Order: sequence, then C-alpha cells, then structure tokens
Amino acid sequence: MPPKKTEGTAPAKSLPAPAASQSYSFSNLEGDASEPNLLAEEVALAIAYNGISQAVMLVTPTDLEDFIVGFSIGSGIIESPDEIYDIKLGGCGSAQTAEVEIASRAFWNLKTQRRQLAGTSGCGLCGVEAVEQALPELNVLPGAPLPPAEWLTGLRERMNEFQPLGAYCGAVHAAIFMNERGEMLMGREDIGRHNALDKLIGALIRQNIPSTGGLAIVTSRCSLELIQKVLRAGIQTLVSLSSPTGLAVQWARRHNLNLIHLPKHSAPRVFSPALESKA
Repeated sequence: MPPKKTEGTAPAKSLPAPAASQSYSFSNLEGDASEPNLLAEEVALAIAYNGISQAVMLVTPTDLEDFIVGFSIGSGIIESPDEIYDIKLGGCGSAQTAEVEIASRAFWNLKTQRRQLAGTSGCGLCGVEAVEQALPELNVLPGAPLPPAEWLTGLRERMNEFQPLGAYCGAVHAAIFMNERGEMLMGREDIGRHNALDKLIGALIRQNIPSTGGLAIVTSRCSLELIQKVLRAGIQTLVSLSSPTGLAVQWARRHNLNLIHLPKHSAPRVFSPALESKA
C-alpha cells in the first residue's frame, strides 16, 4: 500500500486562495455565452536586494515569502536563510514588490555577479550574463539511498490533493515534498515551474522541515535549472513527472543527486545514479 499523508495537510477539496484565481466570462465560437471560468492569476513581482533591483518574475500571488526565500537560495544569491534579515512585500494588483534585506557578504557577492534578471514563468536563466553563471560550481551531495518503489505507487493520483489551484484552474505547476517516511507533507503551486519549486524550498526552510531522506516531486519537465535548485537546497532525490533533459541527467549523476522520472503509463525510470554495467 502507498504511504499515507501526514496529519495537518490541506484537504483535497481546498479552494484556491482568492488572490490566486478569478472568474472570467467567455463564449464559444458561435457567440453563445457560457458560465464564467476560474483562471489562475499571475502578477509581476519586482525583487530588490538591499535597495538594488535584481529581478522581475511573473508569479502566482500566493506564498510569496516562501518564494523569496526559495528563489534566493535556489538562485545562489544567498547560501543560508540566515543571510536574509527582512522581507517586505508591497504593491497592488498585477504589480507587486519585494524588498529583501540580506547580509553584506551576500550582497557583495550579488553585486560582483552583475546579474540583472528579467524573469518569466518559462525561462529560468533569463539575464544570466556569463556561462559561469549558467553552469556554476556546486557542491556534490553525499549521496542517499533511492526511495522504496512503493513510495511512488499511485503517486500521480495522490498528488492531486496538493494541487487545489490546478484542480480548479489548470495552467499551474506543482512541487511537493515527501519526507523520510514516504509521507507527503506539503505542496506549492505556481504558473512557473521554477517558482513552484522555489516556493516549496522556501516553505521547507521557513518551517524548519529537514529534507534528509525525503524527496521533491515536480510536475513539470526537468531541466538543468531545477537540478541546480535542489542541489543548492540540499535535497538529495528529485522525482519528475516529465522527462529530464540530457544535461539535467549529466548534472544529477555528477553531483550524486537521485533523479527519477515517473512516466504516466510505465514504471519509474532511475536516470541517476547511473546503472553500473555488470561484468
């Protein structure tokens, strides 16, 4: 039997937060009006560190503090959450702001990178000015056992409970965390696949939930940027519902990250660690 969820997780029928969705009327091609349709919302979030503009990201306007922490860690702007001193959210409507105060050392490193991001929900490397920034030197993980096969049994169906916005609106990605006992603890949703993972990483950090022995699950395609984010967060196993890119597999193997693809109609595929050939 697949493992059960822990107490306190959101019920399957939870309505999305009011800020995350809105009803819009529409008609068919014959001009007949239909019932209003609930659509996922997105806003432009301008992020500044110590008063210096760094990125404008298109995000779903929920769990924004989780996003800021996860984005800061996953993008290499800070190395530890202790380097964030304060987060102030502002703005209104489709124009939101985040003023983030970080440690002097982190801010100095940020300025030397000379990064100015103009982010979108689809591209995780917009604005990177050098190859070294796109392909940074990251620490190799110590390595962890692969999760038991039963943890992934019926996973796609069990994940629905952590995707209330997706259930009502569609058009969003999800990132979910499963702990060392195979229990799904939390999920985060966003129009951007990178954003959803950033929100999940930030939530784990802000709630002091250890990632040791657990795994992250993403509903999107698995490209290099997602690999880099989980490496920086210290998560040792990543499960993707969509196929990884070749470069993602190379980086996962090089950095001791367990990388598993869960196809819709076949058994899980372990791309990393690489299968050792038998003599």
